[in-house]
Amino acid sequence: MNPIIALLKEHNVSDEQIHSLFQTLTENPMMAMATLGQLGLPPEKLQALMMQVMQNPALIKEAVEELGLDFSKVEAAKEKMQQQQG
Repeated sequence: MNPIIALLKEHNVSDEQIHSLFQTLTENPMMAMATLGQLGLPPEKLQALMMQVMQNPALIKEAVEELGLDFSKVEAAKEKMQQQQG
């Protein structure tokens, strides 16, 4: 199991909430960050998770694919965000 999903399940985040979080990620990555913050993970666990993702960004792709979502939408949303900031 993907370590991101495993950590969320470890903290009693439901399958529905996990799926919703990653669905949001495919549509609006910034909103997904806000949603992640609302799941009630201890700050040290959230920080460790963020470090893990920064060191291995492929974990997000693996989690999205494990949940049966379309990773190309994550890439498209990220591109759109970069264009708006640039």
